[in-house]
Amino acid sequence: MCHTVKRLFCELGVNPAVHELDEDPRGKDMERALAKMLGRSPPVPAVFIGGNLVGPTDEVMALHLGGKLVPLLRNAGALWL
Repeated sequence: MCHTVKRLFCELGVNPAVHELDEDPRGKDMERALAKMLGRSPPVPAVFIGGNLVGPTDEVMALHLGGKLVPLLRNAGALWL
């Protein structure tokens, strides 16, 4: 699902910052914290836009299908058009 979200953002013209937890020495701690924040496990992908937690893939897709993702990205300065 991480690939799906990353691809969606790239197709929208956004260059997402991706943090790979499995490549970070503190990744397991971050994963536990995200699981607690999201109330689910595994917690990835956990998508943040403009520093705010949006949620996992289903939340991102719901925003996209509802026409709310692009304005959110614009407001965060992640999308210029």
